[in-house]
Amino acid sequence: MIFLRHPTPNVPTGTCYGRTDLDIAEIGHEQIANAVKVTPIVKRVIASPALRCRKLAISIADRHDLTPSYDERLWEMNMGEFEGQLWAEIDRAKSEKWLEDPMNNSTPGGESFADVQARVLEALKLADLETAIVCHAGVIRATQMAWEGLTFKQVFDAMPPYAEPVRILPPEHQ
Repeated sequence: MIFLRHPTPNVPTGTCYGRTDLDIAEIGHEQIANAVKVTPIVKRVIASPALRCRKLAISIADRHDLTPSYDERLWEMNMGEFEGQLWAEIDRAKSEKWLEDPMNNSTPGGESFADVQARVLEALKLADLETAIVCHAGVIRATQMAWEGLTFKQVFDAMPPYAEPVRILPPEHQ
């Protein structure tokens, strides 16, 4: 499967924006044009319904004369009370409690990473190897952990690039 993180969002640097529905930054248009050129041929496009994902999904699908489908389970992690805040301004007591075990602890009013992984893996049951998944960094990381056996630390040490294809194979195809 080919995973593509959305283009650069139009949001101030340092903002927590998991489920916040943002448009793309100006550079995002160039990123989409490049993604269309370098993404391998696919027979299906499934995307998060976030605007920043839909714009890329439509462009990838148009290249292959496809119609993208959208799946709510491919949204980024719900960051709850942290949404839309600058990370530097988030109550440290709340963020540190969450960070003690982000895999299993939910953000205040949001989700845990285990919640994200469970819904993402359900959504991916609809995909096959010739599917492009246009999504978010958290979705890519959750998939890498489940399918490639990477640890939470390993996937969070590297940020998935904006609008660049990343091939991740289900375990039965590795």
